[in-house]
Amino acid sequence: MANPVCEVRLTDEPLRLPEHPCCGSGAVLDFLGVVRPLELNQQISGIDYEAHETMALHQMELIVREAVAKFGLDSAIIHHRTGFVAAGEPSVAVRTSSRHRAESYQANEWIMEQLKTRVPIWKQPCFKKLEAAKPAVAVTAT
Repeated sequence: MANPVCEVRLTDEPLRLPEHPCCGSGAVLDFLGVVRPLELNQQISGIDYEAHETMALHQMELIVREAVAKFGLDSAIIHHRTGFVAAGEPSVAVRTSSRHRAESYQANEWIMEQLKTRVPIWKQPCFKKLEAAKPAVAVTAT
């Protein structure tokens, strides 16, 4: 592909990757990072994500362009949520396309590692409040 597609996005809306046009790629690989219901062995309702938007978008753009060059991709897309993301919902979506599947698998893993180390996005888990135990009712015989 002469002009690879590179797209990055930060949004507080639910993630929706664009339709993928058939561009001659043999592999189109989507990865969704979903908020787990447990953090530090405690139940959470979700995670609040905060980003330094300008810096985050700049780093994400560098990452997709590096991935295209490093793995010979036809396209690389990163979308990341900000704000509150409930457990069970995706907080990050990565799509790569390439001539063969190996390049896309390798690129997706590399992109996720780069996101975690280079992009200024912070997360704060929202722990579920434990209900106070109800006192036992004593039954006395009269």
